[in-house]
Amino acid sequence: MQKVWTETELEYAFLFTLGKVNSIGLEGFKPFFSNMPLDPYIKGNYRSRRLSRFTVSGNQLIKLPHGVFFQSKEYNRLAGNVKREFAELDDALIELDIFKNLVLAFSDSCKLHPEAEIGVHQIRISCTPENFGNPAPEGIHQDGTDSIGIFSVNRENIQGGETHLYTAKKEKPVFSKILNPGELLLINDHEFFHYANPIKPQTEAQGNWDVFVLTSPSLLSE
Repeated sequence: MQKVWTETELEYAFLFTLGKVNSIGLEGFKPFFSNMPLDPYIKGNYRSRRLSRFTVSGNQLIKLPHGVFFQSKEYNRLAGNVKREFAELDDALIELDIFKNLVLAFSDSCKLHPEAEIGVHQIRISCTPENFGNPAPEGIHQDGTDSIGIFSVNRENIQGGETHLYTAKKEKPVFSKILNPGELLLINDHEFFHYANPIKPQTEAQGNWDVFVLTSPSLLSE
């Protein structure tokens, strides 16, 4: 399988890895983050979200039937024990080669089993001078899955949003970085907690942070 990204090894490379994804023109993703449905499960109207699940077969993605997203209160103190349902990713987005390359990069790098389910969350965090955007309203947390990928697509008129990894909630972070567009952070969810700081706009206009969050298992069921 073609290697589609270049790794930058870190001290904890066997547990998390930061890489720059190659052969992905980010401009192709940007139209699909406009007019996304708001996430109805958090207060504030600053997060929009879509969610679909896939498996990988060779170099192809297989989209699975619509599913319901569920996390326990142990992992999500705000929306845990709630069956959450989100709109599917746009079919035209799924058909893009750059989208396939992103999911394959995640699958390859995490060495996922061929039948492993991959959940792909398409998320926009918005902010205004009156309403900051919070990428992680549940605080420092784990997702309750095995592998997580956070791929930054676009940062528009924002400051903040630094991503942190922790070996324990009350410890200092072992990794802290603003993820630039095109960067993919892979995380072993069993070993690390993660968090991202709130974002605020640099000017009086609205700011947006667009990301894909990939997880395996998907935590989706029919």
